[in-house]
Amino acid sequence: MAGKRGMSYRKRVEEINRIYDRHARSGLSNREIWRRYIYPAYWISERTFYNIMNATAGPEGPVVASDAPSLFDMLDDESDKTETT
Repeated sequence: MAGKRGMSYRKRVEEINRIYDRHARSGLSNREIWRRYIYPAYWISERTFYNIMNATAGPEGPVVASDAPSLFDMLDDESDKTETT
């Protein structure tokens, strides 16, 4: 399931992290960075901004939100069972 996110999502996450890293050193709060630089460029909510920041945190590698189970994951399993019977 880790490969469910596309390249455009990964690129957007990298760009948002790059913008955040550039301005975090100046002493601005996270909310100010989001309000001045992230929101005008990407039109994402503050909550989404924090989710992206959390998704990329961690020493073992990025934890992507798509690692959580989805309702649609069950459909693939059920369709495989009906095809074999």
